[in-house]
Amino acid sequence: MTHKSLFDSCTLGALTLSNRIVMAPLTRNRAGQGLVPTDLTATYYAQRASAGLIITEATQISAQAQGYQDTPGLHTQQQIDGWRKVTEAVHAQGGRIFVQLWHVGRISHVDLQPDGAAPVAPSAIRAETKTFVNNGFADVSEPRALQLDELPGIVNDFRQAAANAIEAGFDGVEIHGANGYLLEQFIKDGANHRTDAYGGSIENRARLLLEVTAAVVQQIGADRTGVRISPVSPANGIACSDPQPQYDYIAEQLSALGVVYLHVVEGATGGPRDVAPFDYGALRSRFKQTYLANNGYDLGLATASLNDGKADLFAFGRPFIGNPDLVGRLKAGAPLAALNPATLYGGGAEGYIDYPTLAEASTS
Repeated sequence: MTHKSLFDSCTLGALTLSNRIVMAPLTRNRAGQGLVPTDLTATYYAQRASAGLIITEATQISAQAQGYQDTPGLHTQQQIDGWRKVTEAVHAQGGRIFVQLWHVGRISHVDLQPDGAAPVAPSAIRAETKTFVNNGFADVSEPRALQLDELPGIVNDFRQAAANAIEAGFDGVEIHGANGYLLEQFIKDGANHRTDAYGGSIENRARLLLEVTAAVVQQIGADRTGVRISPVSPANGIACSDPQPQYDYIAEQLSALGVVYLHVVEGATGGPRDVAPFDYGALRSRFKQTYLANNGYDLGLATASLNDGKADLFAFGRPFIGNPDLVGRLKAGAPLAALNPATLYGGGAEGYIDYPTLAEASTS
């Protein structure tokens, strides 16, 4: 049997990726005035363009969709223009880049919402979690339940943000249906107590994610559309009583829509992989396109999973922060640099674009 390597090139839809290592979305809270990506943002992503694919930090589709301080948007012309500098910088380095589109739903604070309004959610259930606002962490605000006639507008916001992404030069988009944000709030019955067409059954709870995905596919094409899910992650105070049948159904429906990849957080986001029982093999068997595995992967586990046919691409998150040349370090078997936790969220160049490559570190 031929041994497969993470460092071999591969295809993703119409794209050729230089390797199977993906830079996972990482919130850094460094958007400028108007929530526009800055020149620092362009430098940051260009430094990491050796990843086979970069998926950007989560990027809000509307003003209502924001849940954290200083996260970038993709719903104004200034934001589109700012992101274009990023995509041009990454492409100049030979990289590929998707933008992750999100609506945070109830994971927000009134100080971040237009006119100080309450955040929105499938049901008026407050999450037991905090958000980053006013330069610190605070409890999220009490949400209000979305009305039925508001949902087409949210679908359209995702569609328009996808169109904006292509205008900004992205190779594609990832729809954020994970980690306790709006689309997952509809999916998981711990946050969704609705009794209309968007609540109750497995099919109803998946409806908004699938409508959003269908709208984005229609706008920009299935080969430029990925979706992220986290079947059993408790991130942001979310819970689901029936994750296996719920997500098996979602995988089947997303496969039928032809989306180019399914990005799966296996286990608890940033935590244990075995947080709850779940058969990821069954999920993978229902999705016929590229399976992107995430959570706790190192070179050894990823290589073994690739050769066992468990996944096609592998997302690495925080290691990319302190190691802009992560792919090269992994290939060389070099030690990885640690990140500075004090500079993860907010700030400027420090802890953002000043991490040296292995070559730079050896000459300093």
